[in-house]
Amino acid sequence: MGKEFITLFELQSRLKEGIERLFPSKIWLEAEISAIKARVGGHCYMELSQSGENGIVAKAQAVVWSSKYRFIAPYFESVTGSPLREGMLVLVQVQVSFSQLYGLSLIINDIDPDFSLGERERQRRLTLERLEKEGLADLQQGLDLAPLPYMIAVVSSPDAAGYRDFIRHLHENGYGFVFHTDLFPALMQGEGAPESMIEALDAIAVSGIAYDAVALIRGGGARLDLACYDDYGLAAHVAQFPVPVFTAIGHDQDTHAVDIVSFMSVKTPTALADEFVSMYADEDALLQSFGDRLRLAASGRLYREENRLQGLCHGMSAAFLKKIMSMEGRLDIMETRLKASDPRTVLKKGYVLALDSSGAVLRSAAGKRPGDRVFLLMADGRLDCTVDSVSDGGPVRVP
Repeated sequence: MGKEFITLFELQSRLKEGIERLFPSKIWLEAEISAIKARVGGHCYMELSQSGENGIVAKAQAVVWSSKYRFIAPYFESVTGSPLREGMLVLVQVQVSFSQLYGLSLIINDIDPDFSLGERERQRRLTLERLEKEGLADLQQGLDLAPLPYMIAVVSSPDAAGYRDFIRHLHENGYGFVFHTDLFPALMQGEGAPESMIEALDAIAVSGIAYDAVALIRGGGARLDLACYDDYGLAAHVAQFPVPVFTAIGHDQDTHAVDIVSFMSVKTPTALADEFVSMYADEDALLQSFGDRLRLAASGRLYREENRLQGLCHGMSAAFLKKIMSMEGRLDIMETRLKASDPRTVLKKGYVLALDSSGAVLRSAAGKRPGDRVFLLMADGRLDCTVDSVSDGGPVRVP
């Protein structure tokens, strides 16, 4: 008795009929791009997959025909900032197709860029909630930053334009301030970036160098390429790092988990260099203001002292002049008195000065005898006389 059988083509035809009956119209499908290749002719072939705890649990081939791909790809990149690539979670609109020759395939008619952004935002929000719950969000804010950070460890790719911009702007600052920087190379995007940056931070921690700050630098990039900065492991490592960490990831629109837990976040590497330079400029301005205040205070003190000295000089001059005038007045009085008491002045008034033979002034007639020699001084000469007689103080009688 013969066995019943069907041909492979009949089997495939029944599968085709059943599948197309189950999915007669387009459906939206969530999947991860595990492989992607755009052909020269314009078609784009993908392998879509879904992973579970034990690895991949589903896989299917998909294609975007060139007529759709030339519109879908640039639009997706313009919205997300990133091209379609492996490892990306996407929401695709597909038409389920089954071919007796090629089997099951998915014809992609559209890709929703907002879904990919939303998924990244969801992961970011979960990371931030976990960091907040574990008390890690504000740990960096409790660190003390040196007033003038000099030793700076830089985590970046050595070939990144942002790193070169940071170094040039920092070391060639217009003030001439000097900084010391050491590069700790790391991947700054992609799947291995979080682990690579964590290794760079660990290298800084065990370097034995007392760094004042860590600069985590990337020069910008696609929004989805920056999803690694929302990685919980990296954000937690930054939050618990014992040195203030500054981030300059280089995107104006997004704030990442690593930015939020860092000591300070700025948008671009150049802005971070400006931040360090401004710390020195502010300190320099403060010292300059102190110098100006000291000079003003010294100038004011000197002005007051000069005024005081001038006042003292004027006072001393006035007092000295007054003293001189007083002394001159006294001298005038003394001169008048001296002139008044000059014997010659008295003699001119008709008085006579009598002297004995020894030249002593005769103040009394007592003791004189006739025959003694006396001299009579007058204003215009001297008379040499001999005493004829001595009498008492009665009236003088002229013979």
